[in-house]
Amino acid sequence: MYVTKVLLDDLYAQTEQFLEKAVQKWQNMPIETLHKKPNPSAWSAAQCLEHLNIYGRYYLSAIEKAIETAEKNGYTANETFKSGWLGKYFYNLMLPNTEGVVKSKMKAPAHAVPSERPDARAMIAEFIDQQERMLQLIERARKVNIAKVRVPISIMQWLKLKLGDTFLFMTAHHQRHILQAERSFC
Repeated sequence: MYVTKVLLDDLYAQTEQFLEKAVQKWQNMPIETLHKKPNPSAWSAAQCLEHLNIYGRYYLSAIEKAIETAEKNGYTANETFKSGWLGKYFYNLMLPNTEGVVKSKMKAPAHAVPSERPDARAMIAEFIDQQERMLQLIERARKVNIAKVRVPISIMQWLKLKLGDTFLFMTAHHQRHILQAERSFC
């Protein structure tokens, strides 16, 4: 169980950190550094960002639509938020442990596999735009009940997560792939 305000504050702060890394660090890196792979079968930082952007293209629109539905239906904010069992499962599946290690390797769905050499500058610009949009959506979510409204998941749109769980999943997914991107710089 989360205090909704504290949860949204934490998600906002994490998203700000993602944005700050992109603005202060990644957009100033040489293109070749962004395309460097730690090994031939691993993704480059640019590929990690493209993967996150693919998810962002779907989820940011889905989240915005869910918030609009909540606003239209008068689902005002609740003091607490409790994850659903499926949301908790997806969140824990994505979340790296406290040492930054990913618990389980996963194969990306076919629709979310990045191209071999994406335009790194375009990927960073889109990532920055998406993080700014995520911050705006988190702010809007403060006024709605994040437990009542649901967001369809990208791989099975008939399956829906609570809005709060969708935010948790997105943040954990970002943590996972940002760590992966940073390992490619070494």
